[in-house]
Amino acid sequence: MEEVCQILAIYVSPGHNFFGRHKELPLEHEVVSVSSVECVAGSGLVGDRFFGHKKDYKGQITFFSSEVYNRLCEELGGVAKPASVLRRNVITQGVDLNRWIGKEFLIQGVVFEGVEECRPCYWMDSALGVGAEAAMRGQGGLRARILKGGTLRVSL
Repeated sequence: MEEVCQILAIYVSPGHNFFGRHKELPLEHEVVSVSSVECVAGSGLVGDRFFGHKKDYKGQITFFSSEVYNRLCEELGGVAKPASVLRRNVITQGVDLNRWIGKEFLIQGVVFEGVEECRPCYWMDSALGVGAEAAMRGQGGLRARILKGGTLRVSL
């Protein structure tokens, strides 16, 4: 059941920049790169804005593919922004995240349930570049629940 994928980066943010801010200016809470993060079953990532958000929240953790990110940067004319602007928690390599939708999966001893695509919204155009929202459709990342906690670490 252990999935073979690398974790290239892990990000947490203490506050929401876009969530619940439709038609308002985004806030400016920093995104913090960490080498490891504690995943708490049913609650989320310690130190992240969605930790304990609500019972059975579908986005306790979010994943994004480095392969998709690299393709997006190319398609958008060589964007030179870090993957952290996408505000997903874990940047992966070597796995098609969409295949985990509706399934349980295991990474580094932590058990997750893939819930749905992290659908991109219009904020992506300002965060990454004009055209990002459209280019990300169908591959905006993965929202997941944490079923069995543990610690995720950036792969060495």
